[in-house]
Formats: sequence, structure tokens, C-alpha cells
Amino acid sequence: MKMIKVLTMEGRISALILLCLVLSGVGALQVNIPQDSYEYARGDNIILPCSFTPKTPLKETDLVIIKWSDETAEAGAEENRILSYYSLNKQLDITPLYEGRVSLDVDVMKGKADLKLSSITLADNKEFQCSVQIPGDDEGKLADKARLVVLVGPSTPICKIQGKAEYGQNINLTCLSERGSPQPTYKWESRDVKNTPHAADLRTTDKGGSLSLYDISTETSGFYICTSSNKIRSATCSITLSVMPPSTNIGPTARIICGVIATLIILIIVVCCYCKKKKV
Repeated sequence: MKMIKVLTMEGRISALILLCLVLSGVGALQVNIPQDSYEYARGDNIILPCSFTPKTPLKETDLVIIKWSDETAEAGAEENRILSYYSLNKQLDITPLYEGRVSLDVDVMKGKADLKLSSITLADNKEFQCSVQIPGDDEGKLADKARLVVLVGPSTPICKIQGKAEYGQNINLTCLSERGSPQPTYKWESRDVKNTPHAADLRTTDKGGSLSLYDISTETSGFYICTSSNKIRSATCSITLSVMPPSTNIGPTARIICGVIATLIILIIVVCCYCKKKKV
């Protein structure tokens, strides 16, 4: 029985604390952005939502000032104003940096202050803040923030062969996209000369876009495809691999032949000179 009483008392205390937290926000301005972060693809036209609830219902004659600003991820970066809106004369001031690509979807009586941003770029990877000012209503949550994450699909990867494609050699097939956010991941697949998928070789390793092939042979020949992908999209490149017999190195042989010929020419010249002197 004592345990039940203790739990009941703890429950009462928890309920009281929760009630205090709820009541602390009552009768005060509350600004809210629903999510902590938003992800969009580069080039998208987007909306960052912001809503606010005043202490008391607003009248048409009440002044409401809405501001949007941004802050880069750099340490110590300053906040930059994007726009300011004044409800009494419905005046909207936009800073030159954002002129032509931002607007405000606003309805003061409904507590709506959404930021519309067009053709986003990687430079828009920032934290955005919505703040509201109402004279006489300066307590509560006056601003809220959210991070905009701009995603970029991987660029068409470049496929290369490192090493000699000859019998018994070890080679690497490399695959790399120069652009992509978040960082792309890579996957290789291959088909033989009969367009049949290659059987998995336990000695083959695939890591970070590099496919390592060991002790290659004619069976290694075929068509190799690399897919670079992230959460936005994917792109591919391909390589045709033809494994050949080792090339014959004729350099030393050619030098030996040239040396023999040069020696013979010198001997002929010496013999001719000797014969002429003997006749004289």
C-alpha cells in the first residue's frame, strides 16, 4: 500500500510540473517552425513555414512586425536580415541580396508568416530564423529557427583503369563524381563478353568507388558499370575491359641487333683500310 501512495504522489508531482510548463506558455506570444531542418534539392522553389500565436486575438489595427533572417554555419557568423514586414501598411522590405528570389506568404490574422525562396543553391545551406514583434506582447517564444539543407545529385562519374590489363596483373577500376551532396556512394556491376553477369570473385574488393581486380585473365574481360548515387538521384559511367597477353618487349633485342650491325660495319671499314694500305 505504501508503494502505491508513493507512486501516486510522484504522479501528482509530475502532473503539476507539466501543468506549470503548459501554463508558462499561456498568455504569451509563441512563434513556431514545425521542423528543425528541411531538405530540398538544388534549384527547387521552397517554402519555410512559420506560424505565430499572440497573447490575445489580434485586431486589424494592431502592429505586427515579422522578420526573417539567416545565419551561415561558420563559427561566429552574424545574422543577416532577409526581409521585414509591417502589418499596418503591409510594407515588405527585402534586402538586396535576396531581392527577386524571396517573398512572404503572410496572413497576420491567421498567424501565418511563411518564407518562399526560389532557385535555392548550395549557398543557402544555412539556418533560417523567423521572429515576430507585437507591442505589449514581448514574452514567450518570440522566434524560432530551422536549418535548410540543400542537396545536390552526383555529377556524372568518371571511370578509369589503373594498371595494365594483361594476364596475371592486378588492376583497379576507379569511379568518382566530382560533385554531390550528401557525398555519393558507389556500386560496381559487371558483365562478361556474352553479356552475362560476372560470377562473384572473393579476391575482388570494392571500396570507395575503386574496384580492385586480382590476377586477371580472359574471364575478367567484359563490361563494367559504376553507379554513383545519393538520396537525390544516381548517375553512371562504364568501362570495357579487354584483358590481353603480356606485350612482347622488343627493345633489348633491337639494341643487340643494332650493336651487331654497327660492329660489322666497323670491321668492314677497318678491313678495307688495311687492304688499301697493303696495296700501297
